[in-house]
Amino acid sequence: QVQVAESGGGLVQAGGSLRLSCAASGSIISVGTMAWYRQAPGKQRALVASITSGGSTNYVDSVKGRFTISRDNAKNTVYLQMNSLKPEDTAVYYCNAAIYSSMGFRALWGQGTQVTVSS
Repeated sequence: QVQVAESGGGLVQAGGSLRLSCAASGSIISVGTMAWYRQAPGKQRALVASITSGGSTNYVDSVKGRFTISRDNAKNTVYLQMNSLKPEDTAVYYCNAAIYSSMGFRALWGQGTQVTVSS
């Protein structure tokens, strides 16, 4: 069974930092693009940042210069370093990974991790 699991959320004051991790595990042949999404209360889930297997990155404008996405291909893990956090960054953060396994290709979601930024 292939799965994706996030960790690293929590409560932080405005201006603080958090680092999220997301690991894919199971009978994995390869992992393509990995991404972080977030969903605030009453809003739709939206892309925050993505990174290809080759390391090309993409960010939503609101986090550029504050968040950094990176990955460790050997560990099938993606990270999101979040600095200068703002109350509007409060949301449940979800990892998404494009995974090729013995069962074929699947885009898998993690269970989500809560990030709360207090003012």
